[in-house]
Amino acid sequence: MELTKYIEANPLHKQQITDAVLYAENNLKNLKRLSGRTYFQHALAVAENLAELNFDYVTVISGLLHDVLEDTQITREDFLTKFGSEITTIVEGVTKLKKYTSVMSDDARRNENIRKLIIASAKDIRVIFVKLADRMDNLTDLKFLPAEKIKKISQETIDIYAPIAHRLGIYKLKAHLEDFSFMNLNPQLFSELSKKIAFREIEQQHILDDIVETLKKNIDPLNIQYRIKSRPKNIYSIFRKMEKQNKPFEEIQDILGMRIITATVENCYSILGILHTMSSPVPETFTDYIANPKSNMYQSIHTTVIMPDGVTVEVQIRTEEMHKTASYGIAAHWKYKDTEKSSVKIRAFDEKISWLASVIEWQENNNSNEFLAGLKAELEFDQIFVFTPKGDIKSLPAGSTTVDFAYTVHTDIGNRCHGAKVNGKMVSLKYELHNGDIVEILTGKTAHPSQDWLKFVKTPTARSKIKNYNKITKV
Repeated sequence: MELTKYIEANPLHKQQITDAVLYAENNLKNLKRLSGRTYFQHALAVAENLAELNFDYVTVISGLLHDVLEDTQITREDFLTKFGSEITTIVEGVTKLKKYTSVMSDDARRNENIRKLIIASAKDIRVIFVKLADRMDNLTDLKFLPAEKIKKISQETIDIYAPIAHRLGIYKLKAHLEDFSFMNLNPQLFSELSKKIAFREIEQQHILDDIVETLKKNIDPLNIQYRIKSRPKNIYSIFRKMEKQNKPFEEIQDILGMRIITATVENCYSILGILHTMSSPVPETFTDYIANPKSNMYQSIHTTVIMPDGVTVEVQIRTEEMHKTASYGIAAHWKYKDTEKSSVKIRAFDEKISWLASVIEWQENNNSNEFLAGLKAELEFDQIFVFTPKGDIKSLPAGSTTVDFAYTVHTDIGNRCHGAKVNGKMVSLKYELHNGDIVEILTGKTAHPSQDWLKFVKTPTARSKIKNYNKITKV
């Protein structure tokens, strides 16, 4: 979205945004990047990325000014006086560390910057929004950097920033970060897959058209509003699927997918029934994220079906509101923070970013390298959903054990854990959980964490709690 359109859509804050644009231009227009673009052009692009995601004016202004404290002679005091504490806090959160640069290696400094960013984001989530928008634009200028730096930045984006966008549910941004980074890391394979996907899309478009027509014939009699969109998956996600399944591109069936977007939840299930009646569902591909939403607010029904002509299609069914959240994630719900009347939605919003608080808790017991490794585990793409005996849902990285589960319930439950039941049967503490498992933790007054648990737990939260307990009891 052009910033002028955003300003027009936010007349109450027109003056503040306009003043920030002029301030950024005056202070950044004479600074140039290796690409030849000015720092101001970059700042404007970051602000427009944030405007496209429909963030509040404070976030957009912070994007405009995110380089000012780091790259100009403007003092914190002058900046604070001009823009206030809220914007200053966000800009400081995005600003890289400059201390100890002479004694820290590049990797150590990078890890410390990521740690600082996460800590700042726990205080105000908009810090990470600005950083993601900043990284999104920075990727367009990577070709002007040395080859080794291009690889490092691209890998860091794949490992950290794209997973953060995923965890926040901003899939549009996640796909952009992944594909740009993948293009830099493996340009030849990226080019080959791009061509193959484009060819497959052309080749199968008439098949998708036929499927759409068949769907319309079956759905239209219900007199419900809906629309159908077909889309190829992003290139990096297809590459990941090839790796995970150990298959060449030609054997990956669901390259193209279809979304059916409708008005109500009831409509979603009606359409699902029609779809499964006119096709053959592929076993173990059905997931109901409407009944069991992801931790990043994502909701949709996923199913993969084989049509009568033998073509395999992945279908997602969701409401318009769910589709908005699927595109923009937590960003789509940020507006709830501005309204006192939406206290229920504010609480729901805060719960969705509570994982940041857990990161802050366990990072205190780790050095920067351990912190980064733990963060990668926390951001694991593949999540499982398991249940407490009371029916509460807990999301965990794939491969998590009953001990990991115990620590997600409560620290004391983890510390006093001595056994577990899964689906009513006794299992070992190192038992790996699966989607849909019902987990009951058995505790005892004299039970305590074992150092051996560190050999099999998956989550950094569990690892940190176990280490902390053993450290305290040794004192």
